Amino acid sequence: MSVLEVVMRKAGLRLLTMFLLATASGAASAASCNDPSGFPAWLDGVKREAAASGISAATISSALDGLTFAPDVIKKDRAQSVFAQSFLQFSDRMVAKYRLQQGAALIKKYGNVFARIQKDYGVPAPVIVGFWGLETDFGANLGDMPTLRSLATLAYDCRRPQLFHDQLMAALAVIERGDLAAAQMKGPWAGELGQVQFLATHYRDFAVDYDGDGRRDLINSVPDVLASAANLLVHEGWQANQPWLTEVRVPATMDWKEADLSIQKPVSTWQQLGVVAAPGSKLGPAGMPAALILPMGRKGPAFLAYPNFNVYLEWNQSFVYALTAAYFATRLAGAPPVGRGSGAESLSYKETIELQKLLDARGHDVGKVDGMIGVGTRAATKAMQIELGMPADSYPDAELLARLRAGN
Repeated sequence: MSVLEVVMRKAGLRLLTMFLLATASGAASAASCNDPSGFPAWLDGVKREAAASGISAATISSALDGLTFAPDVIKKDRAQSVFAQSFLQFSDRMVAKYRLQQGAALIKKYGNVFARIQKDYGVPAPVIVGFWGLETDFGANLGDMPTLRSLATLAYDCRRPQLFHDQLMAALAVIERGDLAAAQMKGPWAGELGQVQFLATHYRDFAVDYDGDGRRDLINSVPDVLASAANLLVHEGWQANQPWLTEVRVPATMDWKEADLSIQKPVSTWQQLGVVAAPGSKLGPAGMPAALILPMGRKGPAFLAYPNFNVYLEWNQSFVYALTAAYFATRLAGAPPVGRGSGAESLSYKETIELQKLLDARGHDVGKVDGMIGVGTRAATKAMQIELGMPADSYPDAELLARLRAGN
């Protein structure tokens, strides 16, 4: 499953920090990107830019000759569905029995490769396999849309040209290096590549030739796939031999506003506050900083998240996706199924939209009004709960919505 199919946010060097170079192709895009008839002239500019950067004529021809504008890609881009599922809804679907069984089997099958990766990078097998399973069902669903056509279309389009220009140029660099042929570059509509759905810039910068064949093949070579994922995770800050997530039980007397990713306390302090590991789970070292996170509020599951959890948010900035990937990895490492809590409830998509508008009207910035309970909405919810004297667990529920509707 493509990350960008879930939510148009990807990790690491992130697209949001990229800027379009002042090139002929960029100028052509700015002038004509609302008109598909301008695509051929724009593409000629890209070819000139690629040649000036050292890409060979053979690579440019194989990758860009005959490329056409893709209205279907634009349609998919405009119709992105909002990631509005709760943690339990999403994790129940994604951390399915067959993924757990297949993941465990693959950890055993590639035991020697994972042992080598653990030594070289310090990233454990369950962490890598968790991403592998969520992204493409362990390589079964890579997508079949021509990557270069998608990237060129999105780089030309007016909406986010600066986000995709670098991806297109990176894809040309991957071809030039000999890792993949242009015809092999197929994937989801937004241009990710391979079994762990790397952005082209990630492929260029972090792909690893781990099978020693002289190519970094993230489509067909499992060793290359696994080691490349580990390499990217280390780049994002993964700390070897350290935990990432523990399910916990929290006393009803907890000061709920302390449950926040931005609030770090030593594990020993959380223990003093009554936080204990859930049955079958184990807390991290007493002195390790951790945040208490309540993905569905005080009535839902609870976790302590350690510094390595931040790497999950670098991989994908969707909180629910990141938490699900981290939870999946704990299951592969032997943890039991997550507890359901004591009756957590979720607002519908339409109710969340309404809540976001009401919070904005009360002066609490949610960021984008999109029906997604992300970082901005959680922060605004917490502020509103404090203002109203409610338990400040940062999770919007029917009671908060009702009070806002009533103007309380």
